[in-house]
This record gives sequence, C-alpha cells and structure tokens, in this order.
Amino acid sequence: MFSKKIILFTALAAATIFWNCNASKSGGGFNLFSIQDDIALGKAFSKEIESDQKSYPLLPEQGNEEVYRYIRGIATKLLNTGKVAHSKEFAWQVKIIKDDKTLNAFAVPGGYLYVYTGLIKYLDSEDELAGVMGHEMAHAAQRHSTRQMTKIYGIDAIRQILTGNQNPDALGELALGLVSLKFSRKHEAEADRYSVIYLCGTGYYAAGAAGFFEKIQREGGNDRPPKFLSTHPDPGNRVKDIKAKSQELGCRGKNMNKAEYAHIKGLLK
Repeated sequence: MFSKKIILFTALAAATIFWNCNASKSGGGFNLFSIQDDIALGKAFSKEIESDQKSYPLLPEQGNEEVYRYIRGIATKLLNTGKVAHSKEFAWQVKIIKDDKTLNAFAVPGGYLYVYTGLIKYLDSEDELAGVMGHEMAHAAQRHSTRQMTKIYGIDAIRQILTGNQNPDALGELALGLVSLKFSRKHEAEADRYSVIYLCGTGYYAAGAAGFFEKIQREGGNDRPPKFLSTHPDPGNRVKDIKAKSQELGCRGKNMNKAEYAHIKGLLK
C-alpha cells in the first residue's frame, strides 16, 4: 500500500509535467516550494551570510545606527503600502554589506534584503535606492528564487523536503545555490513593475529605479555593472518600461529626498 508521501510525491511529479507543458502560468512560473520553504531557505542563507564575513563583510550596526535606520526606513515605507506580498509572513530584514566596489543589492527567499555600500554611494537620491530595493524586494515577495529553483532542481529538491531529509547541511547547500542563481528576464521585468507599484503607494517618484539605469547609460555602462544586469542587459528598455508603468498607474509622487540622501552617503566611510 502506498504511503501518503509517495502519493503526494507522485502528484507533485504530475504537476511538474503539467507545468512544463504550460510554461505561461501566471505569477512568474510554477512553484513546488511552500511559503514555509521560502522562510526556511531565507533563514539558512542569512546564517551563511553571517558566517562568511570575507565574502559578505557586513557593515557593523554599532556606529552606523543612523545609516541602518535610514535604509530600513525605506523598506518599511514600501512594506506599509500594503502592496508587498507576504509582508507579514516574511522576515523583511535589511542588512548592509560594506563593499564600495560592488553596485548591487539582492534579496533571498523569506524577505532577507542585502544592500551594498557601493550601490548606496553610487546612487544620487532616495527614490533611486527605493526603486532598486523595491525591485529586489519584489523578487522575494513574488518568490522568484524558489520558482527558479523549481525549474532548475525540480523533483529532486522537493524529494528532500517530502522525505524529511531537510537537514541543516542540505538546506545550507540549497541556500548557497541562491548565490549564483540568475533570474529570468520575465522575473526581472516583473520585479521592475512591482518596484513601481510599491513606490506608487508612497510619496516617492515611482519610477525611481529608472534613475539608476539612466545613470549607467550616461556613464557608458560603467566598469562595475550590477550582477542582475546580466539577465536583462538593456537599461534603455528598462527605463522606458518603468516610466510607462508609472504613467499607467497614474503615480504622482515626486519625493527624491536628495539632501537627506547625500547626508547618509556622507556617513559611510
């Protein structure tokens, strides 16, 4: 007699076959991971970050309280719009990585967001940083990482979960896989749209993320482009699409907070 786990596993396998035949599913693709799996993966990844200060030198909170308060305040403004999915279930913790040479920010499942000092110093206004942070938060909220992992790992990853083989080492290995995970262009475009949706619910200029790509264009692509540009390399199209979404939604916010942003940049040594 088949156990319930085997029956469930067979059902999931059938679901995966169905998904492969129907790749146009809404929400960025089929996902075999649960919300709790996203939360567990996020916790595992955050532990990996904390234990690898060589690769991810976190900016100490002591002595940088004002900077952390400011950056976390941006995330809070976006979460308070009520537009961010799983705003209550996920942790939505924000950490800063002290690396002035890297223009990047990233979020992992469960709402763990990491912002590089290089990105903060590169941008010119708060709405631009809010736009990039909104983009990364959208990756977590729309669960793009586990959707991609479903596509890459498929049933093998789910088998570990269903058979109870979700030990810390296995979970850590999956979490580490998030480091090199690349999102599809569809996911990048969706994250751009949600960035506008989030900012539109605040006083920010809703197309803030466009300012980042416009600056990259002005500087000829820059010699240290963000990693996420590798999956969607045309900043021009992104600027156009982001601004079009803002117009479509009728967003009227104009806040850029350049003076306060300049002050925060000055605090980063």
